[in-house]
Amino acid sequence: MRTVDVEYTYDDLQLIGELSVDDERPGRRPAVLVCHEGDGMSEHSRNKARRLAELGYVAFALDYHGGGRKLAGDEAGKAFARLSADPDRVRALGQAGLDILLAHELTDPARVAAIGFCFGGTMALELARGGADLKAVVGFHSGLSTSRPQDAANITGRILVCIGTEDPIIPPEQRLAFEQEMRDGGVDWRMNLYGGAAHSFTNPAADGSRMPAIRYDQRADERSWRAMTDLFDEVF
Repeated sequence: MRTVDVEYTYDDLQLIGELSVDDERPGRRPAVLVCHEGDGMSEHSRNKARRLAELGYVAFALDYHGGGRKLAGDEAGKAFARLSADPDRVRALGQAGLDILLAHELTDPARVAAIGFCFGGTMALELARGGADLKAVVGFHSGLSTSRPQDAANITGRILVCIGTEDPIIPPEQRLAFEQEMRDGGVDWRMNLYGGAAHSFTNPAADGSRMPAIRYDQRADERSWRAMTDLFDEVF
């Protein structure tokens, strides 16, 4: 398996993502865009992309903050606030990463999915709401709200969101609003709830030290990954 940093730009940002692919497998194959957590690129999103490459996908872990780096403290909070208020920029940053993935010679452009974690899951969902040609989108502990719920009518692929029941960042009322949005948009969707799991349940580095509601849960991590691969088997 080969991993390589890819430098690209969007607007005022110099971005650095990581592409993972098994060159020894023959021919074009399905591809997956991986969108990192809200605080930036880390080993978490890189490792997820590498795991996907081991399963036979072309995988690109995009960068939406710039520099391929992880932000901290106030910087992360300000970046999150700016993006949360600007869905057009969120979609455009996602599309910039998707363009890199689509340009790879081993990518089958008819079989592409996007996954994301935390705000990265929101980005993947916004890409779908914007009409991107994605066969599947998976959000892990992803924010579900949007300022443009009517755009769910643009979603062409199947949607899976994996949410912890004890995640205060994605409370039950947000889940209910998402359900209504998907219903109104006529989307093929599903939501998996993981009892006892909090936010960032897929990230082993989330140990609860920042706040108790941000912590890893091995069972939810493994179960949600299996749910994703089941969906990919279905659509690809």
